[in-house]
Amino acid sequence: MTAIDKVRVLVVGDSGVGKTCLTHLIANHEPLTSPGWTVGASVEVKLHEYKEGTTSQNTFFIELWDVGGSISHKNTRGVFFNPTHGIILVHDLTNRKSHENLQRWLVEILNKDGKDVLKGNELLDIDPEQFLGSTQIPILVIGTKLDMLDDAHKQKILNRTSVGSIAEQCGADEICLNCHEARSLASGTTDSVKLARFFDKVIERKYYNRETGRKYATNYGGSSMATGPFGNLPVSGSSLAPSLGTFSYLTSNSVTESLS
Repeated sequence: MTAIDKVRVLVVGDSGVGKTCLTHLIANHEPLTSPGWTVGASVEVKLHEYKEGTTSQNTFFIELWDVGGSISHKNTRGVFFNPTHGIILVHDLTNRKSHENLQRWLVEILNKDGKDVLKGNELLDIDPEQFLGSTQIPILVIGTKLDMLDDAHKQKILNRTSVGSIAEQCGADEICLNCHEARSLASGTTDSVKLARFFDKVIERKYYNRETGRKYATNYGGSSMATGPFGNLPVSGSSLAPSLGTFSYLTSNSVTESLS
């Protein structure tokens, strides 16, 4: 059996922006037809080929932690923020406020305790040094509901520059897509390349020495098991199914599992 390492990526944004549909699309390569509201956090797991097509190619688990955006859970959802190896900031392209609020989400995660440290309309003065460089946390910004824009606004969004945006401030790539269309992240598209590049950065930050390109040693205690949010999974070759299921974590620390 082969042990597979994992990384943990937070998927955050306001309630209703489409985080659950997004994580399902990324993990399962198909749209989610009947999304529900996330209470606490749910986890989708996918396999990612690090630096696919090169001599450095290696398989990793990507845990996508879809954190519920309800304001009522602001003081308790911080339990899901540690550890954080990467962050996907999600906003609704039809709701400008959801993009402005990404700054609050970012400072909430960096603050670690899940509490709102910003008052009123105060904005976070982002220090790019926190996000630039191989030792800093990678960020990806994703705008959803592209299909709900009319053609004029859609073209404006796709042609716009990121000047002054949170993506520019963090040195992050930005993706705009329709989560109800599987082709949005089809292999070989610009957006799928950006997503793969982001996952590679997350993996490099946790497991690789950027100067030597060598993987850090990991200790499995003699066990050929891959660990995830759901415990240990034996993995044999590449026979693992692409979809590993969805796991819902409630803020009360009780756990419900809904395998699909």
